[in-house]
Order: sequence, then structure tokens, then C-alpha cells
Amino acid sequence: MIIVKVREHEIRMCGHAGCRDDTGVDRACAAVSALTCNLINSLRDLTGDEIFSETRSGFSTISWENLTENGKLLVDSWYLGISDINNEYDCIEFQ
Repeated sequence: MIIVKVREHEIRMCGHAGCRDDTGVDRACAAVSALTCNLINSLRDLTGDEIFSETRSGFSTISWENLTENGKLLVDSWYLGISDINNEYDCIEFQ
């Protein structure tokens, strides 16, 4: 189970989806990781927002002081994406 905490100035995620298929690939975990890495890169490269991020296996954190409207839109888009993944795989607990 991936635990996701979204706060006013921070996103924290920990855990693994635990949805391995026949080949041993955890598509849900890979999808959440890809969307999160894309969010980090997009916030930095497309908005110029100052963020702090840390990622490692089973853990990600992104924090900021202020986000531009574009930054907020990117976070909202990320949230929609991981919500859809959760609808398909039931692997995320939102706190």
C-alpha cells in the first residue's frame, strides 16, 4: 500500500503498491513513481517554482513555500493521475 499525504506545502509518499503481475512487475508502483518524477521535473523546469524533493525506493517528498498557479495545476494533474491509478489497482491510502 502506498500512503499519500498531501498538505498545503508538501506531498509525502511512502510504501509500495504490492500489485505485481505474472512477470513480477508492479505496474501501479511504476506508474505512481513515473507521475511523481514527472511532477518534480515539471515544477522545476516549466514553472520555475522553488521546490525541495527527495526520492528513493518506497519514499518521496516534495515541498514548497509558494506555488504559482501553473504549479498548483501540475499538482492537481498529478493527483488526478494517481487517483485514477488507485481506482484501477486499489493500492493507495490517502491521508
